Amino acid sequence: MMTPIEQIRPLTSLRGAESISSSDQANGTLFGAVFQNAIDNVRTTDAEKTGVQYLLATGQLDNPAASTIASNKYAIAVDLLIQLRNRAVEAYSELTRINI
Repeated sequence: MMTPIEQIRPLTSLRGAESISSSDQANGTLFGAVFQNAIDNVRTTDAEKTGVQYLLATGQLDNPAASTIASNKYAIAVDLLIQLRNRAVEAYSELTRINI
């Protein structure tokens, strides 16, 4: 039996982001929460990928496509984290170039 594909969630509904108040958003807490959620997502998908690869290597996995799906989910999570980092570095560089 195949398990259904998870629905894509919007960025604002990530765990921890909805509990941040507007005053915390002004202090930059939301910025940190988005990065922390991206890091947690990478860790979770890496653990899932490693577990599925172990099951595949030991012959306990019924669906070999699950390995490919887990690997792709991990690659997408890493790409998202890298893009977030690149955008933050670009924004910081832009701010340092502003003359006051």
